[in-house]
Amino acid sequence: MRNNAIYRLDTQADLEHAVKKLARRDPRLRPILAQTGMPQLRRRPAGLPGLAAIVVGQQLSIASASAIWSRLEIAFDPFHHDALLRSRADRLARLGLSAAKIKTLKHIAQEIADKRLDLDALANADADEAHRILTSLHGVGPWTADIYLLFCLGHGDAWPAGDLAVQEAMRIGLDLPSRPTAKEMNPLAEDWRPFRGVAAHLWWAYYKVARKRDGAPVPESRASAGSIPPTPNTRPTRLTPSSRARPEPVSDPVPTATAHRTTNARRRPQT
Repeated sequence: MRNNAIYRLDTQADLEHAVKKLARRDPRLRPILAQTGMPQLRRRPAGLPGLAAIVVGQQLSIASASAIWSRLEIAFDPFHHDALLRSRADRLARLGLSAAKIKTLKHIAQEIADKRLDLDALANADADEAHRILTSLHGVGPWTADIYLLFCLGHGDAWPAGDLAVQEAMRIGLDLPSRPTAKEMNPLAEDWRPFRGVAAHLWWAYYKVARKRDGAPVPESRASAGSIPPTPNTRPTRLTPSSRARPEPVSDPVPTATAHRTTNARRRPQT
């Protein structure tokens, strides 16, 4: 059953509360949590700087994306849409941006300047509606939209269906015959509404356990007091048939207080 309430992940406590609730309701997630320990909250600034940083990182290694974004932050301080619109394309290219990303960033800046886009207001929109608004922007695909909603706005139901690390973690953890496609990921996560973004945090943590490297596109925030420490393990275990029972629907609210590191060789998925 779909619940249209919006759940925010603003603090580590928000994330922990929701993870525990998911694990109680979905028995498939209990052995995953037992191996990962409580995942850590991942956040980055919202607004144009947050979305621009994600656009810059499309299809790039962590090292390349970080280097380009550092140059942009120095060149545009503060990173404001008016300054971006005034900047010549050749100057942006010298900072490391491709022609396609220059076009995308200038389009987003123009939409903000014309007051057709309010990135901060998306925090109060339904995840699917916010996703629709973002993907209507030139150069912003599903992955970019969901990463912004989840990490910049703390939208607890944003679901990064196109993220390769989440797909691979679910293949291993749920003992699927193959890595699910982005289209197949949506029905797999339907029972986790309105906490699909919470589940994504858990699957990124499991990917790190299973593959011995971080696959999330945003680094962990500093761990907060009270977090459950990861359970030591040598090999991620697959679920037994009995633990793959259909989860109970997640419909009751979480009373929140407010609610990437990949290797340099790993590239991000499509936009």
